[in-house]
Amino acid sequence: MKKIEAIIRPHKVEEVREALVDLGVRGMTIIEVRGMGRQKGHTEVYRGSEYQIDFLPKIKVEVVVAERLLDGAIAAILKAAKTGNIGDGKVFVSTIDEAIRVRTEEVGESAL
Repeated sequence: MKKIEAIIRPHKVEEVREALVDLGVRGMTIIEVRGMGRQKGHTEVYRGSEYQIDFLPKIKVEVVVAERLLDGAIAAILKAAKTGNIGDGKVFVSTIDEAIRVRTEEVGESAL
């Protein structure tokens, strides 16, 4: 099993969710996060005062998939989240040793 963590733009989350559901992914976790990278933030004006926003709002999508779905899931995320501009995000993949469904105590891929 593999865990995919994708940091994406907030307005792309629904497209990514639909792409993963179409692929057969049954569950995912969405977390609102803030981060910085090459995009470097931006300046805003509030009540006449200018201030720098270094950490921009992003969405972190976490999904655990069977290894056979990994390549398709990554491709679906990349296609749905890409705008071609700086700040599109990142995708990280790590190995999951075990998964256990709390309700039924199923283990492994059947717990997904």
